Amino acid sequence: MSDFQIFKNWLTKVSFLTEKDCSLFEPYLATQNYKAKEYFLSENKICKEIGFLNHGCFRTYYLNEGKEINTQFIFENEFVVDFDSFLQEKPSRYCIQALEDAQVVTFNLQALQNAYSQSQNWERFGRIMAEHSYKMTTERVESFLFLDGEQRYLDLLKNQPLIFNRIPLYHIASYIGLERESLSRLRKKIAHQ
Repeated sequence: MSDFQIFKNWLTKVSFLTEKDCSLFEPYLATQNYKAKEYFLSENKICKEIGFLNHGCFRTYYLNEGKEINTQFIFENEFVVDFDSFLQEKPSRYCIQALEDAQVVTFNLQALQNAYSQSQNWERFGRIMAEHSYKMTTERVESFLFLDGEQRYLDLLKNQPLIFNRIPLYHIASYIGLERESLSRLRKKIAHQ
């Protein structure tokens, strides 16, 4: 199966996009491979592409007084992008780094706008992507407003248990707003209950 075929199969399986919709988009697709620790996006750079992750894993983080704060983990069949930087063509506050060797199918803003102009299905798909991004951002903000560290950990354990098989604990600790030692104590406490 070609690199593009994985993306096309996913698009037609999870959405209303037709084979014709996908075909008009295919000439704009490119495949990029990343080694673990390589960057898809660096801070203060404009995110010029959206990537669909065929395989591998990325993290999105920002720097706060030299400390890396993880905000998202991206896995297979998800999109690698800083939407704000991509859509507004402005420098990003985030870094997006591969945690594992990864393969990404990419396309740029012009390709997306071209698809929007040629197909109402692509316009609808773009709206749904934006709504999904908004929902994820809202859920993340609200988790810090209304849950404590233990509740965020339990929520992650319940809703994304596989994350613990692929992401180092120190990255998970940063993601849920705990120090590494606090997360270790919390895991021991929960294991004894």
